[in-house]
Amino acid sequence: MIRLMFRLLSEGDGTGGPLGVKAATSWLNERGHRTRGGARWGIGQLHKLLTSPTYKGDYRFNRKVWKTKEDKPETEQVMVPVDPIIEPAVFDAVQTRLKARSPKTTPPRVVTGPILLTGIATCASCGGGMTLRTGKSGRYRYYTCATCAQQGKSACKGRSIPMDRLDTLVTERLAETLFTADRVRAILGGLLERQASRSEDHAHRMTALQNKVVDAEGRLSRLYQAIETGVADFADPTLKDRVAALKTERDQAKATLDRAFAELRPETRITEEKIASFASLMRENVKNGPVPFRRAYLRAVIDQVEVDDAEIRIHGRRDVLERLVMGGGAAPAGVPSFVRKWRTRRDSNS
Repeated sequence: MIRLMFRLLSEGDGTGGPLGVKAATSWLNERGHRTRGGARWGIGQLHKLLTSPTYKGDYRFNRKVWKTKEDKPETEQVMVPVDPIIEPAVFDAVQTRLKARSPKTTPPRVVTGPILLTGIATCASCGGGMTLRTGKSGRYRYYTCATCAQQGKSACKGRSIPMDRLDTLVTERLAETLFTADRVRAILGGLLERQASRSEDHAHRMTALQNKVVDAEGRLSRLYQAIETGVADFADPTLKDRVAALKTERDQAKATLDRAFAELRPETRITEEKIASFASLMRENVKNGPVPFRRAYLRAVIDQVEVDDAEIRIHGRRDVLERLVMGGGAAPAGVPSFVRKWRTRRDSNS
């Protein structure tokens, strides 16, 4: 049931793009899914469940003051690792998407409106948004500078571009130039090199941890043999303390070794297969499907489409691209912040 909920938010139900909390709540209720107490699901209940880090393996102990029920400072909370139900990458992608769709962060019209580049396209002269303008009773549709339209040419000289033309330029340029395995690999080249270097260091660290576990277990075994043969008396308080300390040392080494193994899982690393899968999926999803579905994928990877008189500049972030490749592109991440990193000079639509 938990996995189903996260799948609805990250991938959808197979008939369209990812669902929001309200749509997912309706989907669950319409199909007869109920809470543990047999009640219908509510938006607040579902949102609370979807934002609980316990499902990705991070349980917080000592969170609240028992008298007032107020949250304690994070420094006083204790993080207890538990078996995850949801992969951390999927959980984090859903959190990012929930924050991006919040009305406090993004106006609802940007999330659900019928215009592909709403909230993304901006005027190069003033930085204002490019909004819809129609002509000939709606027969023609344009992106036009909102600053000029609202405040006049004294605020911005303004510019317009046919909506279909800009949509096509952006999606085709992204599909042909950015969403290719070679380009993604080139952008993330430094990261792949650092990842390979870290893997070698990681192997040395894991060997040391494995040796530490073996050493602690060997010392424990020798103590147990001494007790069994009567050489040592288990009633001796000093011996009891020594056994307890060795057990703690062994358990801590095992826990650290388990975490080190987890860091080497395929889902925590960027591979050639993930790069190819991401590029293929994104090429398909930005060009086909309903506008809200396509816009979710566009907003997942680009920050801004800057419209100038002679060129169109597309801006995005390398760290966002990295996170999406890790997830295979299956979960649109919502609205990245406006920091420009992966675009360099004139590699977009000129």
